[in-house]
Amino acid sequence: MKTLVLLFVTLISVQTTFAQKRVRLAIAGLSHGHVGWAFNRNDKTDTELVGIYETDQELVKRFAEKYKLDKKLFFNDLNKMLDQAKPDAVSAFGPINEHISVVRACAPRKIHVMVEKPLATTFADAKEIEKLAKQNGVQVLTNFETSWYASNQYVNELVEAGKIGEIRKVMVNDGHQGPKEIGVGKEFFDFLTDPVKNGAGALNDFGCYGANLMTWLLKGQKPVSVTAVTHQNKPDIYQKVDDEATIILQYPKAQCVIQASWNWTFARKDMEVFGTKGYAVAVNPTTIRQRLQEKTPEETIKIDPRPAPFTDPFSVLADVVSGKLKLDENDMYGLPVNVTVVEILEAAKRSAQTGKTVVLK
Repeated sequence: MKTLVLLFVTLISVQTTFAQKRVRLAIAGLSHGHVGWAFNRNDKTDTELVGIYETDQELVKRFAEKYKLDKKLFFNDLNKMLDQAKPDAVSAFGPINEHISVVRACAPRKIHVMVEKPLATTFADAKEIEKLAKQNGVQVLTNFETSWYASNQYVNELVEAGKIGEIRKVMVNDGHQGPKEIGVGKEFFDFLTDPVKNGAGALNDFGCYGANLMTWLLKGQKPVSVTAVTHQNKPDIYQKVDDEATIILQYPKAQCVIQASWNWTFARKDMEVFGTKGYAVAVNPTTIRQRLQEKTPEETIKIDPRPAPFTDPFSVLADVVSGKLKLDENDMYGLPVNVTVVEILEAAKRSAQTGKTVVLK
């Protein structure tokens, strides 16, 4: 009897230890405006911050003071941080063109990575990231705000259930008044408006959402062609990059129009999906307008937010790293979808530059 009791206590102890083990998380870069989230998770116990890589000492000082961070957490050498802090995962919050460098350093060390959207600035970098992840057996996730939206999941379920019919037309509208207009920080503004560091302006910043959603809805299918028009409505502010972009993705039986803009009256992230039977519009994270039959009127419904861990990207990362969550191959966070996203964006830039439709192989 004593043996059984001891065994039971031991099992409970082991389970508790496993449940309480935190994923060791490091941050690579502090210039992205969304990085503050990483330091505002005191109510979460799924990650432990073990290191921060940043070369800009002014940024280091600012973040150390604002969030009361131990100076020992900071490194100005990425490889040194990885070797000394020994993270299980790294979240990249620097310029988009530096994502490849982070993965090059992390993947051979078997360290998982999560980047802010999009995955990369070039298709070549995206393919290399994919290759490094496969070779080293690590996850590379791309965080999209729209992956947190319950409304998008609901619309996808309607599609899968056949209630909308075959998808024929999709419109995705994303953006805001502009980085300067909404008051982003200097470091974030500097790389968002740099054609090398960000890859483009609004085209990359917000065009990636539509490419991600459409690729996800169509289960990884690539468009036949990509046509794009970009413009500078505010060249006095955005001198080197576009602030307006419209991208048309043509598929064998469907079309997607992506409107990516730094000129919207107000911030928006909404999606309209029209099929052969009906339509559904994801108005915001928890609101849908739908009309599923011609003889029935449109209805507006409210749904609950996505359950944990999908309300917090770091929780998603922690659950993936710990093995608690296995993402579907077609997930919006996953590599297959996001490599295609970068391929679409690169084709869109080429189309805008040449004034011609780009046919994908």
